[in-house]
Amino acid sequence: MERLLIVDLLAERQAFGEKGCEEIMEHFPGYEVYLWAPHVENPRDYSFGIRVKQPFETDATVITGCRKNVTSWEPWMDEVVSLIRNSEAEIYGICFGHQIICAAFGGTIERDEKNHAFMAEVTYANGTKANQLFTHQEFVTDSGEMKAVASTEHCKIAACRHPTKPNRSVQFHLGAMEDVLDYALNCGEMSEQERRSFGDANQDQDVASALIYAEEMFD
Repeated sequence: MERLLIVDLLAERQAFGEKGCEEIMEHFPGYEVYLWAPHVENPRDYSFGIRVKQPFETDATVITGCRKNVTSWEPWMDEVVSLIRNSEAEIYGICFGHQIICAAFGGTIERDEKNHAFMAEVTYANGTKANQLFTHQEFVTDSGEMKAVASTEHCKIAACRHPTKPNRSVQFHLGAMEDVLDYALNCGEMSEQERRSFGDANQDQDVASALIYAEEMFD
């Protein structure tokens, strides 16, 4: 059986942690799922997946978003960088995951004065456009070894692909589908104003399609 490691960096949150991981899992059918949350001592218990204290080699790895910041480096982030640099598995990064993958390969991350939370149009290198959900305050301003393959008006580097390793990343929140956002509102993790800012949250690409497309855009 193929194995999926989710670097679950929202493991302290009910909606964006648990429900977000469920959304990710849907795009890896048949995989045995492992969950690693190095940023917290006591991650939430989910009804799925196997919690691990240390990462190990799997067939695929997804690094989620996080409430921590790459520009405020913490020791556990070194462990994530080591995984990124040394693993032979396919690695996918979402939001914080996108930023730390780029940082691991020599990129630069900068913090803006304000938070950006809205639906935005992503333009890929071939001109294809997709409507995706963003919520972030930090930006990749130099992708290092990673090759930028998409941008938005507010975000120059919105998706990347490594030229030789099977690593892809996106700044937008692929797991924040409408049902996840509604659940976040109902359980108190999101205000009504925040929820309204995303409208129907009808993203054009989900986890699988966006990351595969980022790979296809590489030349």
